[in-house]
Amino acid sequence: MAKKEETPNMVEQFAEFKELKNIDKTTMISVLEDSFRKVLANMFTSDTNFDVILNPDKGDVQIFQNLEVVPDGEVQNPNTQISLTDARAEDDPEAEVGEEHSREIIFEKFGRRAILTLRQTLQSRILDLQKEAVYNKFKELEGELVTGEVYQTWSRETLLLDEDKNELLLPKAEAIPGDFFRKGETVRAVIAAVDNKNNNPKITVSRTNEQFLRRLFEIEVPEIHDGLISIRAVARIPGERAKIAVESYDDRIDPVGACVGVKGSRIHGIVRELRNENIDVICYTNNPSLFIQRALSPARISTIRLDEENKKAEVFLRPEEVSLAIGKNGHNIKLATMLTGYEIDVYRDTEMSYEDDIFLDDFRDEIDGWVIDTFKNAGCVTAKSILNTPREELLEKTDLEEDTVDDVLAILRREYEDDEEAEATEATEE
Repeated sequence: MAKKEETPNMVEQFAEFKELKNIDKTTMISVLEDSFRKVLANMFTSDTNFDVILNPDKGDVQIFQNLEVVPDGEVQNPNTQISLTDARAEDDPEAEVGEEHSREIIFEKFGRRAILTLRQTLQSRILDLQKEAVYNKFKELEGELVTGEVYQTWSRETLLLDEDKNELLLPKAEAIPGDFFRKGETVRAVIAAVDNKNNNPKITVSRTNEQFLRRLFEIEVPEIHDGLISIRAVARIPGERAKIAVESYDDRIDPVGACVGVKGSRIHGIVRELRNENIDVICYTNNPSLFIQRALSPARISTIRLDEENKKAEVFLRPEEVSLAIGKNGHNIKLATMLTGYEIDVYRDTEMSYEDDIFLDDFRDEIDGWVIDTFKNAGCVTAKSILNTPREELLEKTDLEEDTVDDVLAILRREYEDDEEAEATEATEE
């Protein structure tokens, strides 16, 4: 009697596995049937003439062997044939030669070895299904944020376990410089890669991937999560500095202000998560000249020459602005290059004197803001960068009306004429 209970028990165990691992009923039935058929094939050389009927919900398993009825004494293969006399003796009194006779197989009667083989087959298939389910689940989650608990740390990687005890590997190269984890600590990262070599899923997570920064902003900034603000570009030097370009789809929302938050309330949490990585948030624009200018912030450039075909930019700056453009250890210009996709070369503009040069933004009380922005988009950021550019070239670069360009030139010249008159007056008085 003990042996008869083993097969239903295995079904119940598989049903429990199904519930825990979210394996659908159809797959569960298929695995059970395949397992039984594999054992039957080993015992009877073939499983083609067997019917396996499963009811996993109740734990019922019925197996029928379909045999061809042949005249007495002509049975050549007892695995596929049965004599007429034997068929009629097995509760089939109306059996006839040439018909099919179904014999129920009581699996438990084949002994402990058969049951053990079935159990091992089930366990192997269950393990394969489990690995396949893990791979499929995480493959769909590549680039998404995941949280794991530190289980063990080695010199080259850290092993994390998620809430379902799935193993996540965080290589040292994918950790932020300065990351130090203790066992039991909770760590956030993004799923960087999922491999399934030899049906052995390997889930690699990263904290240096740009997607990690994107996902953190989505959590901290509701407007990004809701789709009102879009992250258009991200550049990172993990643990040092990052630049992120954002764009608002609602004119009423300031994308930079929304990302930073009141007194930096939103961005501070992200900075702490990234081990005090400095983050510059800028407004995205599809104007490459203006985008490069913003990407090089806090440096203020004088002029810019673009080669859009080869994605190159020559940026000219006042001597005191060059170090700001390059940044500590070259981080600022490197991030600007990564963010914009342009190869940026920085030059000191020594052709003109900047001692008395003035940035265009200082003329907003005399020149309309949109006109100033048009000149800046054309690469003219200071007064002298405009005054030293031929009028025809200004018209071509800005596509402004002649009267508008002439008015701007007049305002800028008047500024310097007034300065010269003031200097002359001072000299006369002396």
